[in-house]
Amino acid sequence: MSDDRLPEGAAAAPARIDADDAALFAAELAELAPALPGRIEARRENIDQGLAKLVLTLIEFIRQLLEHQAVRRMEGGALTDTQVEELGLALLRLRERLDQIKDAFGLSGEELNIDLGPLGRLL
Repeated sequence: MSDDRLPEGAAAAPARIDADDAALFAAELAELAPALPGRIEARRENIDQGLAKLVLTLIEFIRQLLEHQAVRRMEGGALTDTQVEELGLALLRLRERLDQIKDAFGLSGEELNIDLGPLGRLL
């Protein structure tokens, strides 16, 4: 199709990350790297919880980046009202699911609150 409309029932393509977003992400990762531990303590007794903590911390960081990008796009007028609503609902569901997973592994939000150096704390 030559216009922006999709065939009925077709899903919209995911939003593309532009060069500014990629640069922001790379800069934030570069600042985050020194704050991460040099090695993961993997003892048989707590390997599941330790791995869950690591993965959930990274997912929380990415969720916050996505939220930041969504707000920027919304404030810039790049999203329709429907897209804003869908994006907000998706981010809310992601946050709820992360809370469920944290509960399943007995983790609190504070345990994922790593120090990001000059950026401050994650949460």
